[in-house]
Amino acid sequence: MSAQSYERGLDRCEANHVPLTPLGFLDRAAMAHPDRVAVVHGDLTRTWKQTRERCHRLASALALRGIRPGDTVSVLAPNTPAMLESHFGVPLAGAVLNAINHRLDAEGIAFILRHGECKLLMVDREFSAVVAAALTHLEQPPRVVDINDHLAPPGESIGETDYESLLASGDPDFAGRWPDDEWQPIALNYTSGTTGDPKGVVASHRGTYLMSLLQVTNWAMPRAPKYLWTLPMFHANGWCFTWAIAAAAGTHVCLRRVSAEAVLEAIDKHHVDHLCAAPIVMAMLADSARHTKLSRSVRVLTAGSPPPLAVLNAVLAMGFDVEHVFGITEVCGTPVSCAWQDGWDDLPQAEQGKLRVRQGVRAAMFEGLMVGDADTLAPVPQDGRTAGELMLRGNTVMMGYFKNEAATRKALADGWFRTGDVAVVHDNGYAQITDRSKDVIISGGENISSVEVEDVVHGHPAVLHAAVVAQPDEKWGEVPCAFIELKANVAVPSEQELIAFCRERLAHFKCPRRVIFSSLPKTATGKIQKFRLRQLAGSQEAITRLASHG
Repeated sequence: MSAQSYERGLDRCEANHVPLTPLGFLDRAAMAHPDRVAVVHGDLTRTWKQTRERCHRLASALALRGIRPGDTVSVLAPNTPAMLESHFGVPLAGAVLNAINHRLDAEGIAFILRHGECKLLMVDREFSAVVAAALTHLEQPPRVVDINDHLAPPGESIGETDYESLLASGDPDFAGRWPDDEWQPIALNYTSGTTGDPKGVVASHRGTYLMSLLQVTNWAMPRAPKYLWTLPMFHANGWCFTWAIAAAAGTHVCLRRVSAEAVLEAIDKHHVDHLCAAPIVMAMLADSARHTKLSRSVRVLTAGSPPPLAVLNAVLAMGFDVEHVFGITEVCGTPVSCAWQDGWDDLPQAEQGKLRVRQGVRAAMFEGLMVGDADTLAPVPQDGRTAGELMLRGNTVMMGYFKNEAATRKALADGWFRTGDVAVVHDNGYAQITDRSKDVIISGGENISSVEVEDVVHGHPAVLHAAVVAQPDEKWGEVPCAFIELKANVAVPSEQELIAFCRERLAHFKCPRRVIFSSLPKTATGKIQKFRLRQLAGSQEAITRLASHG
């Protein structure tokens, strides 16, 4: 038998090749577990059968209002049932879901609506005022639907109808407009803006399907997980947990606002066993409830900058089981994680802490990870010291940046997605991010990792959040400058005290030369906006950027 024999009579057909899409998870959850609770929101609960009906009503209503396949439908809302239902209802209408960061100002929202070519916008009434202001910036504003969430604060009506009336006009038996090609877009997500200008990341049905299943398998989620929404759903579609929890037929526990008290109350009241939390959320939990012991273990995925060891140890002592992962909007979620090895639980706590902050290895359902030279693509040695750029390759990588071919070609050059993160690889093959490329401080020719300095600063008992950036220096070129947000009800340390604290724990050239006490600017996902801090510190990059903008 030759290879050519396999090329005859083995064609794709409707029976053996169906476009991949996460939309089918909803049907399966409603069929297999119709009466299981799908959504909890305050005192409101809905089953999977009810949730499926509402999602199909939404899809039908959008189609009746002229939404065509490929149109952009935007949603601006916190973590509520309407935002969750939009993740199924909008693409079931054939449209592309654009979930917008509700912390943006009017100009930022207007930019996304204009650039994303929004045809219809659904907005939670809490944000009606800022959206109304945004609409005045548009020559062709989209149609607007008010979301009157029962837990929302008062807000003006600015839409032509409201969300519940929209659903009532739809047909619960609407079959939906399913993709005929899995490479069709399902979502348009704008980057969070930690580095300034946002770009529109286009995710495919295929990529989000695979990321949803990756989340279920890589985290080894059990049957019917109870997942608490502390991660914003607008952030890379909640790392695809909006769809993944449906795949696992679990329960979505919605949360409009994240606070330590609200998180702990939800864990107790709704038996939450899984959540995702930025390091800043974990710091909040450790600070306000450091003496609280959970009644059950709760699994946590955390991404972004490595959590400071002091924060990590505090939340572990409370009963949270923390796994560090790496994610970025351009790969639809978090395909890299610190897979815990047999025997690591027997190591001293300090050693465990050092291992936990590594981003780790690629998931089984993700195809490639490399740390290498950005120009030559030569992999760095596994010595834990030699730095390179973290690069990714896999089926969950974005289709590209919307209406920005040049940025797409640059980001996907040479067969790898360039993350812009600086990392090293340890002897066991685990990657660890040491900084963003733009956050490395070059002082007298020596590279200083801002993450390393921040970890030391976080060890001071008065520090809640810390961010370290470069500030210009006539002698050394750049030196570290620390911005510090203090815990409540603590004795305020002096700048000299903080610098001395660092000098006892770091090489002196790595220590901050200046300390500024202030509230730190953050994105809605808890990332500290260092580009703003660089401007305040007068860094070379900020000066260049300000000069380039006139």
